[in-house]
Amino acid sequence: MIGALATLLGLQLLGEMLAGWLKLPLPGGLIGMLLLLVWLLIRKRCDPAMQQTSQVLLQNLMLLFIPFIAGIVAQTDFIKAQWLPFVAACVLGAVVSLVVTAWTLQRMLKAADARGPKGDHTDA
Repeated sequence: MIGALATLLGLQLLGEMLAGWLKLPLPGGLIGMLLLLVWLLIRKRCDPAMQQTSQVLLQNLMLLFIPFIAGIVAQTDFIKAQWLPFVAACVLGAVVSLVVTAWTLQRMLKAADARGPKGDHTDA
């Protein structure tokens, strides 16, 4: 679990460094997630330790949002002045996330159907 957490943090750090060095207009965390995606696609599998660590992080995801929420509360004056772009970004982000999630689920279900039911072996 420590190794998997170190891998995740290392990829995020690498993403932050790439964003800074290359002056990319993307957050380092997003670049780190893209690096993780590439790494998983190349390996074509996910280690059990990475799966377990990811599950723990997902189960405690709300705790990871506390700093973000505290930052928003600290910037109420700015948000009051810029409420329309803030609300638009929140709504657009939610819609895009929902559409991409639904599309991904649909593709995964089609792929699972194409493989057939699990354990369906006929002996002839």
